Amino acid sequence: MKHVIVLFIFLNIAGFVFGQESKPIIYSLQDCIEIALQNNLDLKSAALRTETANVNFKQSKNALLPSLNGSYNIGKTSGRSIDPFTNSYSNDRITFSTAGLQANAVIFDGFRLINLWKQQKLNLLASEMEKEEARQNLILEVTLTYLQVMGNRDLVNLAENSLENTKGQLERLKTLFEQEIGNPSEYRDFQGLKANDEAGIIEAKSNYDNSKLYLMQLMNTEMEFDLAPTDLAVEFIAYENSFEEVYASAIQNLAIVKANEFRLNAAEKGIAVAKSQYVPQVSFFANLGTNYSSVAQVFTEGQTSIIETGDFISFEGQSYSVLRENTDFVSEDISYENQFKNNFNSAVGIAVSIPIFNGFRAKNNVAIEKIKKDEASIELARTKRELRTIIEQSYNDMLAAYNLFRILQDQVTAYAESLRINEIRFNNGLGTSVEYIVSKNNLDNAKINLNKVTYEYLLRQKILDYYKDL
Repeated sequence: MKHVIVLFIFLNIAGFVFGQESKPIIYSLQDCIEIALQNNLDLKSAALRTETANVNFKQSKNALLPSLNGSYNIGKTSGRSIDPFTNSYSNDRITFSTAGLQANAVIFDGFRLINLWKQQKLNLLASEMEKEEARQNLILEVTLTYLQVMGNRDLVNLAENSLENTKGQLERLKTLFEQEIGNPSEYRDFQGLKANDEAGIIEAKSNYDNSKLYLMQLMNTEMEFDLAPTDLAVEFIAYENSFEEVYASAIQNLAIVKANEFRLNAAEKGIAVAKSQYVPQVSFFANLGTNYSSVAQVFTEGQTSIIETGDFISFEGQSYSVLRENTDFVSEDISYENQFKNNFNSAVGIAVSIPIFNGFRAKNNVAIEKIKKDEASIELARTKRELRTIIEQSYNDMLAAYNLFRILQDQVTAYAESLRINEIRFNNGLGTSVEYIVSKNNLDNAKINLNKVTYEYLLRQKILDYYKDL
């Protein structure tokens, strides 16, 4: 009995957990945007490009500082080589070592380093604007795709409702058909209508699945989820801003426009950097150095002695040997530490590099930088032109959707009444199946068109609001 109770509790808990796990996740528009901002790969790539631009900027800024480098080496030579202690040739095996410290500072280079620093600063600002553009575009694209998914889901519901209505009529006609009452072709007409509705559902679901798949791609997720009912109110009122007002706001605030302006300014600094190659470079240098040699020795005085030189002198007819005092010298290796102290040397100075002829390299580099500036100017103009076209097209499409909405609303009302009348006539044997099917198809198409216009208006309104409210 205990085992039965335990099994019963376990099954109930498992069923509860399974039910909780199988419940689909519901995402609102804001949820989708936040997930996309965290996971989108294109946005992450834009962030990495900004980090690279920041490193380049820091590098150009640090290039203004003096350079200080140390060196140390140790080695062994064999055969005829130069003794680093005496600078004379030696056939001994020599262990040598050198150490040095070099400092260098650019005093004047035609402001090349300063202009390069300013150029990289502008490139960093442009990269930050491009990252912001990627973020703004992602928010807009997620919003538009979300609306498209919602619109496609509504179309699926319309198709399913249409199929249910057809099935109801088909069941009634099937009974009459089996009883051999009425026109048998009407039953066949509704079988074809049912197939047509089923095909419409398949197409609508395919469009829904594809649009949702693209939304998942923007969010960079493979987790299945459903969308919450849209919280975007559709108010078909006249748009409060003109096209020119929206465009002016976009030109002033849009990140891509600012990015292209920074790129143009950076290209102008690039010309200044290239022109610095015509100017002499003046720099300050200072060096410290020392060395060591294993054959270096020092000699110290030892004992002294009197020795005959082998020469003689005569004095008063008497020959005397010539003697001299001889001092013995004792050799001693100089220690590594003492050599490094004793061999210390230093140098300071000013170096001037004067460009005389470099194969027209400077001239060609200036010409290339001028071309880059022209390209940046053209890109800025192209961005503004494309932006104007996008906003104007969206504005015109929004106006068209606004004007169509009322017309299509009246059309849906008219076709709904037509279908109601034809359905009553058909159910009472006064109308034909053709009349009913035509009315039903007209109403279905009108509802689909109204749905498309509704979301078209929302899409265009969101695009205009995006450019206006940046």
